Amino acid sequence: MHLLWFIPTHGDGRYLGTSVGGRSVSFSYLRQIAQAVDHLGFTGALLPTGRSCEDAWVLASTLVTHTSQMRFLVAIRPGLMSPGVAARMAATFDRISNGRLLINVVTGGDPVELAGDGLHLSHDDRYKLTDEFLTVWRQIAAGEVANFKGDYLDIQEGKILFQPIQKPYPPLWFGGSSPIAQRIAAKHVDVYLTWGEPPAQVAEKIASVRRLAEEEGRKLRFGIRLHVIVRETESQAWEAANQLIRYVDEEAIARAQNAYARMDSEGQRRMGQLHNGSREALEISPNLWAGIGLVRGGAGTALVGDADTVAARMLEYTEIGIDTFILSGYPHLEEAYRVAELLFPRLPLENLPVVEQQQVLSPFGEIVANQDFPKQQQKQKTATTVD
Repeated sequence: MHLLWFIPTHGDGRYLGTSVGGRSVSFSYLRQIAQAVDHLGFTGALLPTGRSCEDAWVLASTLVTHTSQMRFLVAIRPGLMSPGVAARMAATFDRISNGRLLINVVTGGDPVELAGDGLHLSHDDRYKLTDEFLTVWRQIAAGEVANFKGDYLDIQEGKILFQPIQKPYPPLWFGGSSPIAQRIAAKHVDVYLTWGEPPAQVAEKIASVRRLAEEEGRKLRFGIRLHVIVRETESQAWEAANQLIRYVDEEAIARAQNAYARMDSEGQRRMGQLHNGSREALEISPNLWAGIGLVRGGAGTALVGDADTVAARMLEYTEIGIDTFILSGYPHLEEAYRVAELLFPRLPLENLPVVEQQQVLSPFGEIVANQDFPKQQQKQKTATTVD
């Protein structure tokens, strides 16, 4: 299992739908989150894209110099970038980061925002353009010379001179729930992503994409994008979930849902169906809570519960084929530490951090009465659980 975190470049805070407890997305704060991700042993972090976010490529390029291990999942945008320029950007970032780039292919699902960026294509036409884009991008990024003429792109002698470290190119990640999106994923990408739907719906999606990939003679990995609210007890976790939306009123919900209704994203439509804009029955599957989606687009569900329960729910997703989780929590700095403390020891992580024997003694926790090191029973229990 791989766990990635999230860099909240569109804002962060303790509550949704309010400035109360809000935090500025300054570089200093984002650097703290990235360094926490790096230090704690997450595989990496997703940086979101869109006009509501700070630019992901600029931020990733600055944060990479403040980290040493974590990988950065950064978007390329068919229709907003040319495949050659996107391939050069990817190759450069991969080289300066020593192979720490992951590519998130984002076609986009908001026609209003896309029109503001000069892209005026229908839903299916955008995905057809994405198909052409990835055909060319994969050739160029792999060091080949691309000559391609399609309905949207006309590429002559496309190439790069400086190739990426990862071969044949940095891995391609992609999310899309519509039939045409699934076909493109099966044809081109390495990791197919879904938002946090109930396990039965995710299983259907995985089966569909896997079947399409087999027709292409390919195999894909599968990942899921979820929020997480994990606490030491079940009651504390559900209280934290309710507190997160304590300032969300009906006006805010209506305004958000009206904005999402204009989108032609199948994934967003499926997210909206989980709650239908209502606070009633937000637990849509055991420990899967749709409250975040009342006012947040994209990933709108969270796993809520004590550590053992949340870990068990995550393992249920792995049983249907998910091996990668992109998690987040509010506020993102503190919750990164909480997830590492409570969930890491309970999961079969590929990159579980190993604490080496230290010559200089460093306490786990605060020294008691200025003289005694805290007892290590929890640490011993953790080691047993991991084994």
